[in-house]
Amino acid sequence: MAGAAQAHLVDAHCHGVYPGDLGLGSFEARLPGAAAPGTTLFDSPTGFALRRWCPPLLGLEAHCAPARYLARRRELGAYEATRRLLRGAGIAAYVLDTGECAELTSPKDLAAAAGVPVRETVRLEPLAQQVADTSGTVGAFLANLAEAVHGAAVGAAGFSCCGDGTAGPAGLDAGGADAGPPGPAEVRQAAVAWLSARTVGARPDHPVLLRHIRWHAVATGLPLLLRYGAGGRGPSAAGQFLRATAGLGTEVVLLPGGPHEAAAADLAAELPHVYVGIGRDPAAALGRTPFGKVLYASGAGGLPELAVTAAKGFLAELGRAVAVRVASGEWSAADGCHVASLVAAGNARRLFPFG
Repeated sequence: MAGAAQAHLVDAHCHGVYPGDLGLGSFEARLPGAAAPGTTLFDSPTGFALRRWCPPLLGLEAHCAPARYLARRRELGAYEATRRLLRGAGIAAYVLDTGECAELTSPKDLAAAAGVPVRETVRLEPLAQQVADTSGTVGAFLANLAEAVHGAAVGAAGFSCCGDGTAGPAGLDAGGADAGPPGPAEVRQAAVAWLSARTVGARPDHPVLLRHIRWHAVATGLPLLLRYGAGGRGPSAAGQFLRATAGLGTEVVLLPGGPHEAAAADLAAELPHVYVGIGRDPAAALGRTPFGKVLYASGAGGLPELAVTAAKGFLAELGRAVAVRVASGEWSAADGCHVASLVAAGNARRLFPFG
């Protein structure tokens, strides 16, 4: 559908890009997936999408050979290639998750290269790690942690953290029957256990301590993004935490891995302050969730090419999902354009105002 195909996206969850030049091997190593021995990741859905959409942005014909593409990339230089790719991706604004890797571009550098607004979500785990590295006692760590979270809220778009994974076997609901804020004694005991066992640079993995940090973030009133990989229990394990945060003024964005999208969409449909961020095909979420709850959230980072391919792929899938409903008479053409605009950018702009 034309309205969806021409939409400019707001990416509600992404990472920075590598600023340097890359050879064939180091470039391919940053593509997602694992190639079979003797094969290449350029022969993959991402590789084919890259060869379709990225060469024209660098002045080459679509589908050119990978070696030719990378030669052109080196000829332009990393900054100019990144600038052209990001400005041709069709993304009107980014919400950048910092803390993934110190080598990736900062919000300021990404904004300069892309030529669009960039806002930052602060990742809680590395923030707690930095506080622990510079605090000499348990009492100082807990006091400095509270100060660090509330200080980071100034100017930030929100916070992000892992939804399960290292948070323990019960994810967000670990350490409490109602998943509310843990008590001071419980927090101190968890801090003592973690600090006594950690090495410098280690990020928190104690479920009670993680729960405590998340509630500090909730207290700021900024949106909280919960990330999920393909493994783990997924967003369904966070149900008690999500219900405990209802009505407090903090919106929660679930960023599910592929297997967990249905559970995340159902929670977004049930709870007014919960949203779901989708990086690929939004059709299933649009069948289960109010349209004002679905955001584009690519999770892309590392290579600027991945921002391009994710955006082009998402817009294509959004266009197809809308076109099917319009063609069947389920939606009017105006309804289709309205839904496309909400999902592509409107919902993210409402959640993360760009001024």
